[in-house]
Amino acid sequence: MTKHTALDCRGLACPGPVLRCLEALEKYAPETLEIQVDDQAARENVTRLLTGKGYSVTAEEAPGLILLRAARQNAAAQPAAPAGTACAVAVSQALAQDKILAFITADAIGRGSDELGGKLMLAFLATLPELGKSLWRIVLLNGGVKLACEGHPALEKLEALAASGVSILVCGTCLNFFELLEKKRVGETTNMLDVVTSLGLAGKVIQT
Repeated sequence: MTKHTALDCRGLACPGPVLRCLEALEKYAPETLEIQVDDQAARENVTRLLTGKGYSVTAEEAPGLILLRAARQNAAAQPAAPAGTACAVAVSQALAQDKILAFITADAIGRGSDELGGKLMLAFLATLPELGKSLWRIVLLNGGVKLACEGHPALEKLEALAASGVSILVCGTCLNFFELLEKKRVGETTNMLDVVTSLGLAGKVIQT
């Protein structure tokens, strides 16, 4: 165990910052950390990870730099998330093995007509509740992240699913690419580590 660890994660593609933090936590178990990142998605992912591991996190921003400072809280009162996963996917295999994950990588279904594809996506989301308690998680990647953003007609349907207890993960790298991070209105901003772990844990995956 060390008292302090500093990490420069600027320029690292997803899920690099989260993986660097996990490595430092497992190797050094530091009392405090300072992590430098350079985009808001990395800030959210690292903060969520460290919070789940029992740290309090504060942030300072400057042009091209976000400095995260983390301090370990009462370890006995805050159990760590399972090794190798971020807190958004901290779930036992027994819990997820009979569950369904919807993997959505576009804001429309199929090819031929974007207008028709958009209508099909709305119908798909409106029908997902028919899966009942088996529906565990929705993962939004690439153009699929647009569904979770302000102004999209699918937002209300995703909000209803989230309110019913369905977990929604929204790719932070994708939100950054489309310049939509500030417009996300539902779900947790996530990283590729969470996505891959979720796919591995799910009993069944429905991909659009």
